Amino acid sequence: MKKIRIAQVGTAHDHAGVTYASLRRLTDDFDVVGIAEPIAEHTANLQKKFYLDTPTYTVDELLAMDDLDAVAIETDEEYATEYAQLFADRGVAVHLDKPGSHGLERFTHLVGTLRAKNLPLHMGYMYRYNPLVIRAFDEVAAGHLGEIIAVEAQMSVNHPDAKRAWLGKYPGGMMYFLGCHLVDLIYRLQGEPDEVLPMNTRTGRGGVTSEDYGFVAFKYPHGVSFAKAHSGEYNGFERRQLVIIGTKGTIELKPLEKKAEGGQITLGAYTHTGNEGNIWRDSAERWETAPYDRYDAMMREFAQLCRGEITMADRPWGYDYEIALFRLVMRACGAE
Repeated sequence: MKKIRIAQVGTAHDHAGVTYASLRRLTDDFDVVGIAEPIAEHTANLQKKFYLDTPTYTVDELLAMDDLDAVAIETDEEYATEYAQLFADRGVAVHLDKPGSHGLERFTHLVGTLRAKNLPLHMGYMYRYNPLVIRAFDEVAAGHLGEIIAVEAQMSVNHPDAKRAWLGKYPGGMMYFLGCHLVDLIYRLQGEPDEVLPMNTRTGRGGVTSEDYGFVAFKYPHGVSFAKAHSGEYNGFERRQLVIIGTKGTIELKPLEKKAEGGQITLGAYTHTGNEGNIWRDSAERWETAPYDRYDAMMREFAQLCRGEITMADRPWGYDYEIALFRLVMRACGAE
């Protein structure tokens, strides 16, 4: 099995360190060349534990390598498409962390380049690889939940004031930063909504003026779905959840992730027509995963794409999907 020669560009994205750790851990899939940090203000990050004892390069040095198969772009979002485009132009496969850009035009151009060169575009939406999210989507695909009426998704955290202020760099603030994960899940389950109603707002907590409270409603023919992402919610991490409501059943995953020995676990409950019981009694099936790492399955799939074992067309998230998703994320952020 061919190992993919890969380098990482950037250390500022919140997923940068753990993505790099996963690449180094997956020794059967990747030959990790090293890392480049092109943004001067972030070079101190190279001293973090994730990057110790690893070679460092400039971006130009990486671009000059004839044997580089792939790159993981983990810069700040405002630089992401700029560097991804450089490698796409050179014929290098791209893993690009979510949501990929802060403007539709650059993102669309990048996707077009990768499509024209038949190169993978692999986005860093880690919930796509969550074992219970996969199981829930399989139930939906099999028709076991009937017609989907609504999806309710929450992904909050309690950030310090400095991080909440940082959100002001991006359209929609918290909806852009973490809400994009939820928009991805809703879009895959229900497709394009009839109407998008962004209600992102500022709590003003600590004098912060960013849109640190993200909320968007999506109107569909038979119901309303919503995504909520709040940057200042106590215990917000363990309240992260996905609820899929159908005419034949409901699946609730909560928390979407919980820290456990050896990684994360996900808990879920599934109530359906064959398990109704008394309406006042909790009769749901209980789901629980074994511990897993949230990035390993994601990066293994990238290796499969790079080796040609699977293609973009074999996955739910093809080129057109990623463009449509990004456009919907921007609408959810209030930036058409």
